Amino acid sequence: MSIWELLLAFVVVVLMLVALLANVLVLMCFLYSADIRKQVPGLFILNLTFCNLLMAVSSMPLTLAGIIYRSQPGGDPVCHVVGFLETFLTTNSMLSMAALSIDRWIAVVFPLSYHSKMRYRDAALILSYTWLHSASFPIVAASLSWLGFHHLYASCTLYNKRPEDRTQFVIFTGVFHALSFLLSLVVLCFTYLKVLKVARFHCKRIDVITMQTLVLLVDIHPSVRERCLEEQRRRRQRATKKISTFIGTFILCFAPYVITRLVELSSVVHINAHWGIISKCLAYSKAVSDPFVYSLLRHQYKKTWKDIINKILKRSSINSSALAGEAQSRNLPQLNE
Repeated sequence: MSIWELLLAFVVVVLMLVALLANVLVLMCFLYSADIRKQVPGLFILNLTFCNLLMAVSSMPLTLAGIIYRSQPGGDPVCHVVGFLETFLTTNSMLSMAALSIDRWIAVVFPLSYHSKMRYRDAALILSYTWLHSASFPIVAASLSWLGFHHLYASCTLYNKRPEDRTQFVIFTGVFHALSFLLSLVVLCFTYLKVLKVARFHCKRIDVITMQTLVLLVDIHPSVRERCLEEQRRRRQRATKKISTFIGTFILCFAPYVITRLVELSSVVHINAHWGIISKCLAYSKAVSDPFVYSLLRHQYKKTWKDIINKILKRSSINSSALAGEAQSRNLPQLNE
């Protein structure tokens, strides 16, 4: 193995381990907290978490083996199954992010009617659509034998080995990425920009009230006034940072891989094999960033993890006290003797 291949293999191992750990933590929070389970967005996050976990245990290990051995790991049936899962899970995770953005849009833009517009039944219908949408493309690809090991990405994915099917495969690939990546990106941009517009409007109203209050309170200490103004600046930046993170991570992780797949269809441009694997690793990195972007860095999940840790520590302290008491009771008869 060259130094580049060794480095890429190490990156895949790190991505796989972090994705497993982070998504398992999200799953534990979901199972532990009844409040998280009651919330409608929890269904979308749960679906996204399962997609990331399956990606970490199916596609990533085979990509690692493909980098190490420079050939297809396992037989054709295994590679076809993994390629089917990779196509399905990638599309499903993209659509799940779009569903989360729609939920936030309804919650912020239509807060009074949110509970009537976004119920568990509605969330279940949206998830049903994402599953049908995500399964349709790999089913078509499997029926046309367009799944296999692609050396450019060292992974089992969409791949056409027959030159006579090139035109059909080009059309299929273009439609697939348009209805998965591009559709999800358009939904993300539309919904989150609407959310940002409403958030900025509310910030302006709060800023006006704050400034009026500061003008009336002439005896206020300068440090207090400065803290109020600093909180204003943070409030204005908070929504922008969150929305930039949602859209930015989606583009940063998926766009290089999607663009590479589309450029690859042209026989004129030559793509470096190392770049193909790097773009694949960027797509895998979305399974690492999703738990932090959508779950673990939120206040409710932080509180849940504190509760879980406190419960574990409390149980450990109780067990230690019980063991110490038992040991002391055993020593008492010996002292009496």
